[in-house]
Amino acid sequence: MGWGLAWSVVETIVTRIEHAAKGLGTVTFLSGDEPVTKTWQDLHEEAKGFAANLQANGIKQGDHVALLGPTTADFVTSIQAIWLCGATLVILPLPMRLASLDDFIADTKTRIMKAECAAVLVDSDLAPFVETTPDDPPVYSFADLKPGPDRAKIDNFIRPDYHRDDLLVLQFTSGSTSEPKGVMLANHTMAANLDAIDEMMEIDVESDVLVSWLPLYHDMGLVGCCLLPMTKGFRLVLAAPQDFLAKPARWMEWISDYGGTATAGPNFSYVLATRALNRSKKTLDLSKVRIALNGAEPVDPASVRAFLEAGERHGLPPESIFPAFGMAELCIAGAFPKPMGGLQVDVVDAYALEHEHWAVPVEAGHERAREIVRLGKPVPGLEFRIIDTSTGEELPERWVGELQISGTSVTDGYYKRPDANAELFTGEWLQTGDLAYMVDGAMYMCGRIKDVIIVGGRNIYPQDIERAVGTVEGIRAGNVVAFGMPGRKGKETVVVVAESRVEDDIVAVAAIKQMTLEAVGIPAHDVVLVNPSTLPKTSSGKLQRVLCKHQYESDELSRLN
Repeated sequence: MGWGLAWSVVETIVTRIEHAAKGLGTVTFLSGDEPVTKTWQDLHEEAKGFAANLQANGIKQGDHVALLGPTTADFVTSIQAIWLCGATLVILPLPMRLASLDDFIADTKTRIMKAECAAVLVDSDLAPFVETTPDDPPVYSFADLKPGPDRAKIDNFIRPDYHRDDLLVLQFTSGSTSEPKGVMLANHTMAANLDAIDEMMEIDVESDVLVSWLPLYHDMGLVGCCLLPMTKGFRLVLAAPQDFLAKPARWMEWISDYGGTATAGPNFSYVLATRALNRSKKTLDLSKVRIALNGAEPVDPASVRAFLEAGERHGLPPESIFPAFGMAELCIAGAFPKPMGGLQVDVVDAYALEHEHWAVPVEAGHERAREIVRLGKPVPGLEFRIIDTSTGEELPERWVGELQISGTSVTDGYYKRPDANAELFTGEWLQTGDLAYMVDGAMYMCGRIKDVIIVGGRNIYPQDIERAVGTVEGIRAGNVVAFGMPGRKGKETVVVVAESRVEDDIVAVAAIKQMTLEAVGIPAHDVVLVNPSTLPKTSSGKLQRVLCKHQYESDELSRLN
């Protein structure tokens, strides 16, 4: 494993953090007026001071501690301090949109209650706005945790005896298809996944620089883009999601300025980056990038190619694109390709895929050709199988069924949710709820079981409609939802909801119906145009198709005009 330590030792995350802090790695925080760079050693020492004050306030090993705030140095220090106490981290998501503030407050209280938190740590700027009741756990600001004249010093920190089975993180699911649930991730589970990521990404501690803006309340941001460099000791450049969303051009500029070799984002972020690169009058240096991980939602080949084309004049290696699969129930990493393998697609017959659930290879120019992105092989320690959802039997290669996973980094289940856990597992196998197929040991993702629209025996995948409609003039790409609704004689019909700023909605609706027909051979039964930034999304930015369907049925959509 390259650690030179006993396996029983490296299965505790704090021991890894302590080991990494002895190196020369740094973390640079870009939020604020000026960038701030700290060594991992400096941050670790500060975290001991935070931890001493947590202990002085009664936080002990085994407690659950919630954390709320934007991406800052104090926030990351608090993450480490919670673990230093031997406590379990529960990161609370920030609202994606101000319009959802009431829902955010209610959802936050629910998560704190369900996680049975002993305390809540809040960013100092947010602390004055947090209202509590006598039944709520105590709330501490980051300022309360910093060592000072009246507070505990670093020397007062008492190091607990950490164990491999200690619960490290309660990572709430994004809630894209159901109510968020607390995924239990123990030390040894996280350690196994970190080792798998390290091996598959071929991390070089001395030369790699990871640049990230991903939210730390999401598993890709927390585990893949913060905990990995924190436990390995290599260089991290960390920005906040709002900094990227306010000006998407910054992402590629940060990579250029800091010599980034690795980065990650969902598919929609690469669409935004493409636009920024095409508009940029500057020439950036993206030549050092060897891993541009694209995950967290279906990977669109056309979007990837557009990004690579836009990055060509900036020296972006086309082989650097890294389509991958992950989920909270695996810590994060599920399937990874080899670095510098580039975009690889399987061209299949769309008719056979939709009617027979079979991925039949065809030539690229075939009239029914459809591209499915190769997401790599299971990371070390994991095993995949594809199951027929009606019979429970394992399917051979190229047959589409439910993806199930077993192995070292699979969660023990959802916290105090025996009902959900009964549905989550079949024996030792995790039921992902994803439709996929395998070819030569590699996995190809088709979509979510709950999202599939079945019309006349065909499996229609909503993302095919959503991508096509996103190209219609005046429609916001990445802000389109398609779902099925019962029609006449029980036959399901297609409904499309899209964010738009168009002036002539009649023309736009006609264009969307035509585009839907061209994409899947069936016209949209109904098209609803809604105001910008009103489609329901999870805290990580995923479209919530189930909730959108509910809003459509109850006439709660924010319709245009």
